[in-house]
Amino acid sequence: MEKLSRNILVTGGAGFIGSHVVRRFVQKYPYYNIFNLDALTYAGNLENLKDIQNSTNYNFIKGNIVSQEFIIDLFGKYDFDGVIHLAAESHVDRSISDPLSFVRTNVIGTMNLLNAAKSVWKDDFENKRFYHISTDEVYGSLGEEGFFTESTAYAPNSPYSASKASSDHFVRAYGETYELPYIISNCSNNYGPNHFPEKLIPLFINNIINSKPLPVYGDGNYTRDWLYVEDHAAAIDLLFHKGENHNTYNIGGFNEWKNIDLVRLLCNIMDKKLGREKGTSEKLITFVKDRPGHDLRYAIDASKINKELGWEPSVTFEEGLEKTVVWFLNNKEWLDHVTSGAYQEYYQNQYK
Repeated sequence: MEKLSRNILVTGGAGFIGSHVVRRFVQKYPYYNIFNLDALTYAGNLENLKDIQNSTNYNFIKGNIVSQEFIIDLFGKYDFDGVIHLAAESHVDRSISDPLSFVRTNVIGTMNLLNAAKSVWKDDFENKRFYHISTDEVYGSLGEEGFFTESTAYAPNSPYSASKASSDHFVRAYGETYELPYIISNCSNNYGPNHFPEKLIPLFINNIINSKPLPVYGDGNYTRDWLYVEDHAAAIDLLFHKGENHNTYNIGGFNEWKNIDLVRLLCNIMDKKLGREKGTSEKLITFVKDRPGHDLRYAIDASKINKELGWEPSVTFEEGLEKTVVWFLNNKEWLDHVTSGAYQEYYQNQYK
């Protein structure tokens, strides 16, 4: 069977999850033209993709999905037949202090992409796909039992999750109203290499390296399901090619951990890797005032993607966390560039 040449737009492809998706598609599908669109705001880092930047099927475009005219022109110029939409403001704490920026990127930006796809694709939807990546936070908070399923009612509790819930609804609305071929996936917390160090795991790795406090919200008993980023990229690949249009899929790691237990495990791994006495890093744990609207527990039921498409995580959380620690310790230059802000100079040096 002849392989199908495609022009695939990945938004947010220089970010944490996006860079893993872009790399996977560039390396696995040399007959695809992969266009990485990123605004290179604080979390976009082209150093994440140095190993593929010269690949013949890789193209980087600096731009913002908030600009309607720019997005329409981009679709007209490159005639994309697939969109993998990862661009988003995603940090809950930032959404509390600046909710409007989350509305602009996550809602208006998504609308611009939907309108461009609808306009350029018109009624010819053969071999077209709009894949929207979302979060489990749109479902709200769970008690001590139960799981989020694809039919769980939305109940977002933060400006971030509300903006993602809104974008999910618009994607579904375009599917129903205009028959736009879409799929949506809602994933649990990602972790792994290249993670921007404002999120819990990379932040604490960096703080432990530098013997700085480890700030834990409240009593530390908030529970999250954790998904290794390479496993998420594999699931995105599978859903983009095999998922059923107008469907939603939950992607989870089957790894529920209370925050405080996760931090203690991380401390133990770091002490071993750094040659420190056991218990050294745990002394850095500091409990701080809880943030507003903090959901107690998230837990994903990922049985649908497992039963229908055979996907499952490749690593346990313990294995994935150790691999993550090793990556950060072996890539101190990357971490130093991010924490100092020097990574933002890479675009100027590489593309100007």
